[in-house]
Amino acid sequence: MVFNIRIENIVASTSLGEKIKLEKIFESAEGMEYEPEQFPGLVYRIDKPKAAALIFSSGRVICTGARSEEEVEEIFKKVARVIKKAGIEIKKDYKIEIENIVASVKFDSKLNLDTIAFNLENSEYEPEQFPGLVYRMDQPKVAFLLFSSGKLICTGGRNVKDIKAAIEKIYSKLKSIRAFVK
Repeated sequence: MVFNIRIENIVASTSLGEKIKLEKIFESAEGMEYEPEQFPGLVYRIDKPKAAALIFSSGRVICTGARSEEEVEEIFKKVARVIKKAGIEIKKDYKIEIENIVASVKFDSKLNLDTIAFNLENSEYEPEQFPGLVYRMDQPKVAFLLFSSGKLICTGGRNVKDIKAAIEKIYSKLKSIRAFVK
């Protein structure tokens, strides 16, 4: 089965291996927010690709908002350029790690969440509190939000391959317990 999987957000991080003077970056670049009494990092909002990078004085950088692994690379390159432009040297071979991918998919049929809650272990469904069912999968280790509309949100994957495998796996499980409504 082929699914139209849409990557909604990728969170990635790296350590630049150097202590960073955030004030220096804040003073030398546009699009920065820095209020150390509110938050210990500098927030750098990027328009293309639309994302945000959190830069910490420890040299740790967290990026959120990317929709592809290529965008993650592009964002970290922009962050590195801004830091270098502020006169701060950083190592060239920093390693980027994807921490979390959030993806969505819409199945062709509606879902019977009661059937899913009754038949799938590791599922939580309390419709009085939240309209979606939460299902946790061990292999690959991801969590799903399933909605009666047939929409599904997958979070926790660390690469697109795992997301695809998890969606194929849950689709098979849902089919086997007859959770799809005609």
